[in-house]
Amino acid sequence: MLFSDFPDLTVNSATNADQQSIVQLIDTCYQEYGDRVVLDGDDSDLLNIESNYRDRDGEFIAVTDSTGSIIGTHAVVPLDKARGLCTFRRLYLEKSYRGSGLGQALMLWAIQWARNTGYSRVEFWSDTRFTRAHQFFRKLGFETSLETRDMDDGIQPYSEYFFWLDFPPKAL
Repeated sequence: MLFSDFPDLTVNSATNADQQSIVQLIDTCYQEYGDRVVLDGDDSDLLNIESNYRDRDGEFIAVTDSTGSIIGTHAVVPLDKARGLCTFRRLYLEKSYRGSGLGQALMLWAIQWARNTGYSRVEFWSDTRFTRAHQFFRKLGFETSLETRDMDDGIQPYSEYFFWLDFPPKAL
């Protein structure tokens, strides 16, 4: 599944001007689990998207619908370039687009971006409450040991599972 399968949607690099719409999308997703965005906690990266992603040699994309509303996001951030390690963050979709293949297109974009940029492994943490997302990650080949970490930087304490995927770096 590719973005071309969604001709009514537009994919762009997110900018700081998109911050309010992105926060609103993510907050709506969090509210499904009784949580909220905390900009002075775990979500502080959203205060300056350009600095926290592109200025760190990563990328953050936003998907907009025909009305110009942001309905999806995804991001890649380098962790250790020398080891070929990056992380994925901010994979969120408006509820009506879940199951449409757009999430898969976003994840495949992130994998391809990471490979094209020279990374060979992605690692990330995902809230244990996001069970549907975990099934999706495993379907795409991501592995988990079900290792968890406890977090307290949100409205309420939560736990996260660790996921990873190894892929050969793109030949230069």
